[in-house]
Amino acid sequence: MAKLISSKSASGRKAHFIGIAGIGMSAVAKLLKESGWDISGSDEGFYPPASEYLKKHNLPFNTNYRKENVPKDAEVIVIGKNAKLVPETNEEVKAAYESGIPVKSFAEILGELSQNTENVVIAGSYGKSTVTALISWCLTHAGKDPSYFIGAVPIGMENAHIGSDNIFVIEGDEYPTSNTDTRSKFLHYHPHDVLLTSAEHDHVNIFKTKKEYLKPFTDLLGMVPDDGIVVASDEKSVTELVTEQVTEHRNRIVRYGALGKTDWTAENISYSDNTTFNLMHCGQKVTELSTTLLGKHNVENIVGASAMLLEKKLLTPEELQKGIQTFQGIKRRLDLLSSDSIVPVYEGFGSSYEKAKAAFDAIKLHFPNRRLITVFEPHTFSWRNRDTIHWYDNIFKTSDKVLIYEPASQGAGTHEQLTQEEIVDRVLKSGTEAKAIHNEKEGLAILESELEPNDVVLLMTSGDLGGLIESIPRLVQEKFPK
Repeated sequence: MAKLISSKSASGRKAHFIGIAGIGMSAVAKLLKESGWDISGSDEGFYPPASEYLKKHNLPFNTNYRKENVPKDAEVIVIGKNAKLVPETNEEVKAAYESGIPVKSFAEILGELSQNTENVVIAGSYGKSTVTALISWCLTHAGKDPSYFIGAVPIGMENAHIGSDNIFVIEGDEYPTSNTDTRSKFLHYHPHDVLLTSAEHDHVNIFKTKKEYLKPFTDLLGMVPDDGIVVASDEKSVTELVTEQVTEHRNRIVRYGALGKTDWTAENISYSDNTTFNLMHCGQKVTELSTTLLGKHNVENIVGASAMLLEKKLLTPEELQKGIQTFQGIKRRLDLLSSDSIVPVYEGFGSSYEKAKAAFDAIKLHFPNRRLITVFEPHTFSWRNRDTIHWYDNIFKTSDKVLIYEPASQGAGTHEQLTQEEIVDRVLKSGTEAKAIHNEKEGLAILESELEPNDVVLLMTSGDLGGLIESIPRLVQEKFPK
């Protein structure tokens, strides 16, 4: 099965994806389709960009879960990690397990697709999507043809591709593989090299302690062969992890950071609409880089991606420079949604404290004199969990006003779920003005009456904010046109 999955000549073979609208699931479905497989799938309750992605790539799917969806002639069934995808409550999942057809996770399929390539795995609690996209973009822009898998949607390029080169660039997620496999996804990816961006305690509903959270990262680093490279950020938890690896393994450890005394770093940073800085290696200038990405965290992401590309001699400094300059970023990672307005509206992917903080810091850095209006949705378990309510004590310190949407309800019974009122009260006690909103109409009415020309708006969620992600930019562009 594994060797056949990795073959590029699989014409006419059928794979069925249950939960196909997930970003990772749809990307792997695309990779299998590129390899010659016929794809079918099912999902419900999904929204852009995943739904648009499926239509764009002609990945057919049903919009509900039914046992009749499972093709009798499928050779593999791929089931997502969503809490709804369990046989006890989902008749299609139950039918899949009873069919006798092999059932796998997308991480297993991706591992089989990449088993014969030299894999660069990018892991970390934040930054991994951007770094994976940066490396993939720069290689492609230079005329290379790598395979790659990005767990988000880059601007101006696909998020998954089977290439002709021997390099496979893979975003590695520490989250469990499936509802029946507790191993972290990235442990399936046969790393030759690893880039570790961060290791802050995340997914607290799964990893109860920091020690539990770090264990998969230790296992991942231990899989790197002796001739592989570990490119590691200077974040404290990462430093502790790679220090252990230096004594236990012979991998070459390369350190990087946006500032400070690391192997690779940035100097003379000039932040603007087009941020520039000198890329330094061991105190020597390698090249000058420029980027339209916002924030210090993205300078660090670029330094990390550059370190991997240059250490492995995959690109020249000149090729790197051109690639970084043309990279447009990741959708939902501080992309501008109101290009026709004097009031900028940015969307940030706030699935964890550190990701949200990086976005807030970036907006403050680039718009220090503007009033910041934040529209926030507690969508992930971490933001809805009573054990992490202290996150609200300072996360909005750079915001002048926060509109807090209702917490997502999916999976609420699996953890200590916070109420919207509790979250609003905690933010108010921190000294930041906050107000609860319950629907799109209510949120738009508040913004209509309170927005001013010198404001900047940040939409912070990993969900869809009840439609506000689309309607707020429309409102702003009508109210404050350029």
